[in-house]
Amino acid sequence: MNVLQVHISLAGENHMRISWITDDNSAPSIVEYGTLPGQYTFSSSGETTSYNYLFYSSGKIHHTVIGPLEHDTVYFYRCGGQGPEFQLKTPPGQFPVTFAVAGDLGQTGWTKSTLNHIDQCKYDVHLLPGDLSYADCMQHLWDNFGELVQPLASARPWMVTQGNHEKEKIPFFTDAFESYNARWKMPFEESESTSNLYYSFEVAGVHVIMLGSYTDYDELSDQYSWLKADLSKVDRKKTPWLVVLFHVPWYNSNHAHQGEGDGMMTAMEPLLYAAGVDLVFAGHVHAYERSKRVNKGKSDPCGTVHITIGDGGNREGLAQKYIHPTPEWSMFREASFGHGELKIVNSTHAFWSWHRNDDDEPVRSDQVWITSLIGSGCLAEKAYESSKILVSP
Repeated sequence: MNVLQVHISLAGENHMRISWITDDNSAPSIVEYGTLPGQYTFSSSGETTSYNYLFYSSGKIHHTVIGPLEHDTVYFYRCGGQGPEFQLKTPPGQFPVTFAVAGDLGQTGWTKSTLNHIDQCKYDVHLLPGDLSYADCMQHLWDNFGELVQPLASARPWMVTQGNHEKEKIPFFTDAFESYNARWKMPFEESESTSNLYYSFEVAGVHVIMLGSYTDYDELSDQYSWLKADLSKVDRKKTPWLVVLFHVPWYNSNHAHQGEGDGMMTAMEPLLYAAGVDLVFAGHVHAYERSKRVNKGKSDPCGTVHITIGDGGNREGLAQKYIHPTPEWSMFREASFGHGELKIVNSTHAFWSWHRNDDDEPVRSDQVWITSLIGSGCLAEKAYESSKILVSP
């Protein structure tokens, strides 16, 4: 039995989901784990799935939730009762906490460079705003991607949302997102969502919401209703930072994919503004851009910082053409491959840095201290608006 494509994700408070694939249909979905190498004090059983895509049949896909786990602790584990030992580190229970952020990864030489640089970052959780494998219906590329990211994704939780390259819908033959949903199960049930395409989770004082750019998002949609309910339950005393990810950027001064996020922005930006979202990360545009705090298309000190980071290393190349003059809300933009690091230091301050891969060196090209809306006093001003928009039926 071969244990392949191991990756982990957060699965509710103090729990982790271990996912892997075997070529043996009789392999058990057991994860044994403990805090010492080779000494497995605990074990959990999980679920399996598989799928067929035209002439391709997946291996047996296992998803097993382990826990409760201690914060900021190294665990050793193995999958299926045999095979190699892996180790993971759980995120801290309080600040500081560090997120690595990179979207539109793909499987190129630039991808490997990005992953190498992320590996040098002492991060706790990886956030990926869509476009993972660029399989584009060629299912063996999903398998290749799983093996490519396993060294990192088996050691730290990878929290992902879907992009356009995950659709893979063939009318009359396959549903959209079939491969993605089978392979990358996220904690949607744990966050009371009905779809793997949108969900939320909490880690060390941060509430993170993952949204779907390619599922319905208008005011009558399930996603809109879920988002409104999720935002209304956020406790800013427990999680003073509020972060959102989705694939298609709303604030984008690149010629590539111009205006594609407008519909979702019209529907959902009022919800994010009322809730006081601190940061939004998006992908899709193969370049980097950081905004001021913005709302309704212009600077607003109580708005959200939008960061486009679809520059992980895809095979389609960089989006080199920007709109001129630069919009007043755009603070920094550059067409280079790279990744970002968000270190949230405490309830009011975070340090964001973007590292380009040029010359195969992780150059820190953009950096800024960000003050949370909690620290700015904006949330007190938003209290009435928030109750009006988020609590109303």
